Amino acid sequence: MKTTSFFTLILTFLFTSIVVAQTATVRGVILDTENIPVAGVNISYGDEGVMSNFDGYYLIEVPSNENITLTLSHISHKNIQVTVNLSPTEDFELNPVMKVDIEQITEVVISGRENKQVQGITTLSPEAIRKIPGANAGVENLLKSLPGVNGNNELSTQYAVRGGNYDENLVYVNEVEVYRPFLIRSGQQEGLSFVNSDLTSNVDFSAGGFQAKYGDKLSSVLDITYRRPVDFGASLDLSLLGASASVEGISKDGRLSGIVGLRYRDNSLFVDAKQTETNYRPTFADAQTYLTYKFSNKFELGFLGNLSINNYSYRPLTRQTNFGTIADPIALLVFYEGQEEDRYDTYFGALKGTYLVSDNYTAKLIGSIYQTQEQEYFDILAQYRLGEVNTNIGDEELGEVQFSEGIGSQLTHARNDLDALIINLEHKGNIAIEENNIEYGIKYTHEDIRDRVQEYEIIDSAGFSIRPPIIDFANNQPYDPYTSPIVPFTDIRAQNDVQIDRLSGYAQWSKRTTVGTNDVWLNAGVRAHNWTVSGTGIESNSQTVFSPRAQVSIKPDWDMDMLFRLSGGFYHQPPFYRELRDSTGAVRPEVKAQQSVHIVAGNDYSFKLWERPFTLNSEVYYKRLTDVNPYTLENVRIRYRATNNAIAYSYGLDARLSGEFIAGTESWISIGYLKTEENINDRGYIFRPTDQRLKFAALIQDYVKVIPNLKGYLNLTYNTGLPGGSPSYADPYDYQTRLPDYKRADLGVSYVLVDENNRKETGWMKPFKELTIGAEIFNIFDVQNSITNTFVRDVYTKVQYAIPNYLTPRIFNVRATMKF
Repeated sequence: MKTTSFFTLILTFLFTSIVVAQTATVRGVILDTENIPVAGVNISYGDEGVMSNFDGYYLIEVPSNENITLTLSHISHKNIQVTVNLSPTEDFELNPVMKVDIEQITEVVISGRENKQVQGITTLSPEAIRKIPGANAGVENLLKSLPGVNGNNELSTQYAVRGGNYDENLVYVNEVEVYRPFLIRSGQQEGLSFVNSDLTSNVDFSAGGFQAKYGDKLSSVLDITYRRPVDFGASLDLSLLGASASVEGISKDGRLSGIVGLRYRDNSLFVDAKQTETNYRPTFADAQTYLTYKFSNKFELGFLGNLSINNYSYRPLTRQTNFGTIADPIALLVFYEGQEEDRYDTYFGALKGTYLVSDNYTAKLIGSIYQTQEQEYFDILAQYRLGEVNTNIGDEELGEVQFSEGIGSQLTHARNDLDALIINLEHKGNIAIEENNIEYGIKYTHEDIRDRVQEYEIIDSAGFSIRPPIIDFANNQPYDPYTSPIVPFTDIRAQNDVQIDRLSGYAQWSKRTTVGTNDVWLNAGVRAHNWTVSGTGIESNSQTVFSPRAQVSIKPDWDMDMLFRLSGGFYHQPPFYRELRDSTGAVRPEVKAQQSVHIVAGNDYSFKLWERPFTLNSEVYYKRLTDVNPYTLENVRIRYRATNNAIAYSYGLDARLSGEFIAGTESWISIGYLKTEENINDRGYIFRPTDQRLKFAALIQDYVKVIPNLKGYLNLTYNTGLPGGSPSYADPYDYQTRLPDYKRADLGVSYVLVDENNRKETGWMKPFKELTIGAEIFNIFDVQNSITNTFVRDVYTKVQYAIPNYLTPRIFNVRATMKF
């Protein structure tokens, strides 16, 4: 029935649109004389009109077979008038360039960017995303420069927001929710983010207090829009870390448009520079496409597709880590045997049909399929020496271990396989009634997951096999003979076949109005989510949650340009598969949704400084979490207890000052303070794994005045240390130490050989619309940042050392970008 209904609806859309279509379409992108999109342009004829969005894009329907005069007007640009006469269903592309009007009007209007500000959404520039240097450049790299967004691993695209973990962030691409692989343990295994920055036209981000239309996660929303081409174009980006290419185009009649992106990445440059000597052969590659076809002026069908293949081959050889103090230096020296072979293949496809039922009602139908096939195979024997370091300057063995305090070995083994299929079908609607806007949606999701976990760890110290610290076990040697079998320190064996069916929906209302002389924006809505967990050997379990949410924004009628926001509500996170699986590999269907009561108060102050525009964004927030599912964080792997035996809280302050610190460029400075703690089984509050107290970041764009084509980009980050974790079987209440502070600076320098203002008419550079060459230095000051600790015991003193696992040192990279 569901399949029949879907195709019936599509055919109905097609038939209706063909029969009633008596109009044509004019669309395009409006630019200024510097090729910058102009938002808020009014495109009108008679009493009808539309407004261009933040990207300068507009679309307006006009009567066919008659002369229609379109007027394009903007408060700071000269008006443009164009007369058209189009045939029925014709799609006419008009990309005008608006000139600045000398007679500026002082009237204040709300632009596309300001529209996002009232909703508490931060909008990032796609051009900045592509230019700002970072070890893992892209959308997530820029997100980590925002207050409240933390990431202490330059090889990872994952991020934590205001005390949440990596699983608590929503990601949408063209209104389609996207997912990431399950089994990844470390940042160097990740490869590529789903989001391809070469295809991106708009990036919106909310760090909390978001609307009911966004899904069921606790922390944040990243809403990506891929570009709709208006002309043919191509780009190519080459560096020592890999390559990316994209091609875009549109058909002559304007109905079919498409963009395709290919990416390849190789992390060898980073991994080979780390303290562990390895043979490393990674292959991270993906292909993405976004296609749209306009069947008529009322119905459009879009397709989003992704194919990602990630092979990770890792053979460690040796490692030496020096730590301790200057007076008492200690070193860990490790010799390895064995290798790790991981593979993560993901396939994703989505169809989105958009039907303009009327001028006031738009209906959408979205269907998507996501499949991931993952394997994690490794057998690695690590034999270690822990001892004193030779500190005699001039000695040939300076820095070598000269006296061993501990000797041991560790054998790790895994044969883990996972196959997950996730199917979504969603209907969304948008109804405009005068100044009221009503949005609703209903979504069905089916998750089918087959998972095999087989891994163990054997630890040997000075000839003694270490057992897991189980309370009931007693060893009375040499007085009593030892008769118990030798067992691994950890041993997990499980095989799961799980199905999760979800039905969720939302309804929300928003309105822009005035109270006295003050502008007011209101939003209120509610979400509902029901899920059922079943599977082989699992007793079926169903649960339902409701999440009411609201927002209010006020723009006072003051001389100062100020905007105040207050938002909040109940946020639930129904458990995904990984949250249902405990440390033994068993699935617990009774796990509840984690709940957060979230309150956010914000202020935006726009002003002029040095005759240039600036904005100060600030927010304070508080979260009260119940039914918390405790977890441990090791590199980027999250392991849940699959219980709801904790409560927690988070509160903090975020501030960002953005503007033209350097004339003609946008830069910003971010400061954030966070405190988050949890109380497990009423034992008292301790740090949560993401308790990153203080964050400072600065993103600076600059150029040389006498050589304006020589540009510089600086990305600075300082984060106070995260909790350092705890060894296996340990009580987290006994391990409340922190890692050292995270300090990093990445620098990029580029020279523009060709751009729109400097096109070459002859020679080998003639084909290029843009051509830039540059160099990048990652971790300029060569700071030794650490992501986790390895815990090793000294067999003589019984002292357990937390040995840091360091991240990447200073790395040099060269890069060339071009557009055709």
